[in-house]
Amino acid sequence: MALDMEQLRKMFCEECRENLEVLEDVLLNLDLQHVEAESINTIFRAAHSIKGGAATFNLLNISEFTHSVEAYLDLVRTGERELSASSVDVLLKSGDCIQSMLEQHESGTETDDNLLDDVRAQLALLLGENSHPDFTEPTDDNSAKKDAINGDWRVTFKPHPEIFFSGNDPLRIVRELKELNDQCEIIANLESIPSIDDLEAELCYLSWTATLPASVEEILIREIFEWVEDECDLIVERANVEPSGETDGDIAPVSGAGEVSTRNEAEPEPAPQPVAKAAKGEASVSSIRVDIDKVDSLINLVGELVITQSMLTEIGNDFSIDKLEKLKAGLDQLLQNSKDLQENVLNIRMLPMSFAFSRFPRLVRDLSSRLEKQVNLSIKGEQTELDKTVLERIVDPLVHLVRNGIDHGIEQPALRLDKGKPEMGVIELNAYHQGGSIVIEISDDGAGLNCDKLWNKAIEKGVLDPDVRREEFSDKQIMNLIFAPGFSTADEVSDISGRGVGMDVVRRNIEELGGHIEVESRLDEGSCFTISLPLTLAILDGQLVKVGGEVYVIPLLTIIESIQIDPSCIKLASGGIELYRLREENIPILRLQEELQMGESGALDKRILCFVEAAGNRVGLLLDELLDQQQVVIKSLESNYSKVSGISGATILGDGSVSLILDIQGLITSFLNRASEGAHKGIAA
Repeated sequence: MALDMEQLRKMFCEECRENLEVLEDVLLNLDLQHVEAESINTIFRAAHSIKGGAATFNLLNISEFTHSVEAYLDLVRTGERELSASSVDVLLKSGDCIQSMLEQHESGTETDDNLLDDVRAQLALLLGENSHPDFTEPTDDNSAKKDAINGDWRVTFKPHPEIFFSGNDPLRIVRELKELNDQCEIIANLESIPSIDDLEAELCYLSWTATLPASVEEILIREIFEWVEDECDLIVERANVEPSGETDGDIAPVSGAGEVSTRNEAEPEPAPQPVAKAAKGEASVSSIRVDIDKVDSLINLVGELVITQSMLTEIGNDFSIDKLEKLKAGLDQLLQNSKDLQENVLNIRMLPMSFAFSRFPRLVRDLSSRLEKQVNLSIKGEQTELDKTVLERIVDPLVHLVRNGIDHGIEQPALRLDKGKPEMGVIELNAYHQGGSIVIEISDDGAGLNCDKLWNKAIEKGVLDPDVRREEFSDKQIMNLIFAPGFSTADEVSDISGRGVGMDVVRRNIEELGGHIEVESRLDEGSCFTISLPLTLAILDGQLVKVGGEVYVIPLLTIIESIQIDPSCIKLASGGIELYRLREENIPILRLQEELQMGESGALDKRILCFVEAAGNRVGLLLDELLDQQQVVIKSLESNYSKVSGISGATILGDGSVSLILDIQGLITSFLNRASEGAHKGIAA
């Protein structure tokens, strides 16, 4: 049988990522005062495996680069070199370079040539005669050489198609580039825009080329892109230095315009991925490594199904009324087999949270060092399992919350001491199961949220009407202002956070997964963001209801309780909003039939209210009838038809009919946005 080289190449890529994870994990946990020999041996073996595998598949740029890493680690093993904080930084950057080159071979993405050149130079110095442990990076020398070259700067910025999913706006970055110098010229490249039929509204197809005067400092240019450096292809070079490869003949070279990689302009663009970027380790791989016990369990269940099928076939071939009980027993057994098989198949897609959490030690280390803060990361519940699809799409919101926690939450060491806190702040990640959901908590012991400051900022930015009264809002409602579009408490704009984008996108991305996010905070004690998500997007427990003659599905997790309406508990608020008094709480009534534009729903007498909750907001859905509860398989409405407001998907019921699954969060948000005007602009009451 011929070898499937493509399959083997995929296996190498997976193993390469695993070895990169090992390398990074060991480096981040090294005690430089007492470096254990086994730790060095572990990262040496990881580098050696990467080098050997890359050479086998003729990935020469990876094997040659990794050879330098391996050679330095060998010198450390033999005692000829000593590890230091600076050399650990170089090794971590080397892992980033290998990851970048791997992605280039897999999907055709561009590598950061400047980073590669810098790290190669640093590795060369590490391999040289200078074995001083306090090795410093030669960035100043490199900068001096570049500044010595005359000519304007040419900046080529090509955002990745999915850049919007992390809350970043390329136009904002382009505007900041323009603000650096009045003589900055920017040209938008439109060649990658598809036809209207193929256009995806949430993807970015544009790229830009800018020309800036030589007097502009390179570091100022690069600072603008630091927030999106892993979400774009970026080239910053002198305009009089010819780029490698051929230029596009359709673009005048004097303008500085052109695609980010002129070498690949004739090649097709890599297909954009309509999901947020996954955690390092499982990113962009389409396969999952499955424990052998899970596979054995599946094989056993299939065997049980075969036995049950044989029994039912035998009954069907020679059926008589006296075999009715045996037939019922066989069908019950088939039902149980199907449920067990469903649970086991879903279990295969479950991955531990460690696949997402594993990127944060490096992120916290780099960011705290850059901000000159001392931060300790505590991780709990990393073995809590979550569906792979949900896991991939929750990574970017988690990254944003952790970065915010370090930037806005944790104070500078001196300020923490003044407050009576230890110099080192704490960021804690915790994941655990609760009912049919997974809960992820991101907490810090930093400054906390100042409600008065939030209130003033909301008035200043127009999120709230200046005429509203502070006492009309609870502290919790004021804290939720941070999720309003365009809201930021930052006094100064930084590339880390505080540009007025992000938190609203974080909430929207979580809600699109059927989850919600809440925030709790105490001034000078810290903040905690709590995310609740469904374990899987494939199946949900639903309540079947009838409205206007149609059957709909309400996710069971959103339901608080259902009651028959008592007319004496109905009140009418300003604006014509109907409220229902339920145990000292006035809850708005959402007439579902009218919300779905199915006609008038009529009087409330002898009707049913189903109280549901999403993202901390409650409403009572007006229903005609409650039907059964059952598990339903979710079918995407958007991919098979089109996106419909208030509907999250569809399912096929036992009788073969199609039933729509209600998007409770979307319905509540739409309803409250219409009901709350003026004072409640931008937030859900």
